[in-house]
Amino acid sequence: MKKSFALRVDAEVYEAIEKWAADEFRSTNGQIEWILSDALKRAKRTPRKTSAGNKEKED
Repeated sequence: MKKSFALRVDAEVYEAIEKWAADEFRSTNGQIEWILSDALKRAKRTPRKTSAGNKEKED
């Protein structure tokens, strides 16, 4: 399930993300999702899956 929310970012940061997304053939939204997922993996904070396949919330 995906959740929608408003995100405010500096215009220059947004433009940089837009260019990066275009360079990698992704939408800007897809690029932001990829950046967040990558950051979670690097920080070892990706949600764990339970045996039923549902994601557990991390505190």
